[in-house]
Amino acid sequence: MKTKKLISLILVVALGAWVASRWNVWFKMPDEPAYVASAMPDRILLTFGDSREDSRNVSWTCDSVLHDDAYLELAENDSTNEAKRIDAEGEVFESRNGKACFYHAKLRQLKADKRYYYRVNTNGFMSKWFGFRTYPLHRDSFSFIYVGDIQDSIGGKANDFLKMAFRSHPETEMLVCGGDLIERPSDHYYAETFRDLDSICTAVPFLTVTGNHDYLKGVIKKLERRFSLTFSYFLDSMVGENQVYSLNYGNAEFFFLDSDREPNYLYAQRKWLKEQLEKSTAQWKILVLHHPLYSISGKYNNLVQRWMFDGLVRDYGVDLVLQGHEHEYARMTTEGDAKMMNRTTPVYVVSHCSPKNYKIVFDERFDKYGLSSRYYQTVKIQGDTLQMGTYEVYSNTLYDSLQIVKQKGEAKPLVLDYGKQIPENMSYEVDEGSKKSRQFAERIKEYCEKHPERIHRKK
Repeated sequence: MKTKKLISLILVVALGAWVASRWNVWFKMPDEPAYVASAMPDRILLTFGDSREDSRNVSWTCDSVLHDDAYLELAENDSTNEAKRIDAEGEVFESRNGKACFYHAKLRQLKADKRYYYRVNTNGFMSKWFGFRTYPLHRDSFSFIYVGDIQDSIGGKANDFLKMAFRSHPETEMLVCGGDLIERPSDHYYAETFRDLDSICTAVPFLTVTGNHDYLKGVIKKLERRFSLTFSYFLDSMVGENQVYSLNYGNAEFFFLDSDREPNYLYAQRKWLKEQLEKSTAQWKILVLHHPLYSISGKYNNLVQRWMFDGLVRDYGVDLVLQGHEHEYARMTTEGDAKMMNRTTPVYVVSHCSPKNYKIVFDERFDKYGLSSRYYQTVKIQGDTLQMGTYEVYSNTLYDSLQIVKQKGEAKPLVLDYGKQIPENMSYEVDEGSKKSRQFAERIKEYCEKHPERIHRKK
């Protein structure tokens, strides 16, 4: 009996020591440096409004005192002298070490296939004019860019990468992010994020989901109101405290989840997602969430998210699942039924555009991996075909490619995997002083030996 008690005591002490060693990592939130909000309209963001593709919201910050005289001027084409006034809604947000006023203007029932110009005005201070365009409604052809975690620290390079991506793909109509857009919820990181998005988020609608870095750390996690005030489409779409959103665009519907939550919140989101999928008539269904339903970081990671959502993904014909959180690239397709030799949907993608890379495990269910780099995806929909290309950021070269084809008379779409022709990037710089690094290098070596055809493919 004494031996059992001693063993129990040792285990309790060891567990306590381990929790103490991880406490700051899990629960301690770094201090937010003091800040003063700009007296001029700042951090202007163009996004969607309600679930309709002809809606837009424009949000901005200005000063720390709420002003009634806050509005947006909107003009068709270049007739800025005939701009109409749209009053803005405003709210003061006080964070841990400062406060700012957040405004947003709702642009509804915009005309299709038009060029618009706008500027924002607060208390007599005006921004410069920005422009965006709308497209014909209910089209069956459009394209967007997806990025996983950006999470730049101060002085990051994401702005260069994003501008390069848009120059290479000028047909892009929106930018979608898989969460962890910011390093932590502090004003200086929000400032860095808007430097990253400079000239992009004022001209092209931007959408993101919540990631774990968007939350305040603590024994009980908390999402600041600042997040919803910045990405103002959530103000009308959230369910309870869940930041969920859906958008009908062209012949597709997007569904955005808030995956860094406790099980009771995830269950509420499951009910919401089921209702949205049941009533969706879209030809293409795209789900965006931060935590991968099939983790590449550990066998038992994100199991709650998978239990909550993956059955709905498969039962209701979701075609593409875009995810972040685990900082490498991975892509997984689905096996067809007994009569199908080829792959089918859903297609699961894990990607990131962050300076940080993680050590992963290799799962045979995934078709392709990419290490030690940053990646972004282009998604182009043309009628019955969806084409996804993955690009390596530093060289801006195609790294992965596939098509999803919906054939008449076939119950399941067909996935054509062109990424098989492109060698996988398994480069990794070993830190000989780190046991974990050496172990990861061994895992990479084993993977390469097991799959030489993936490493030595011919372009």
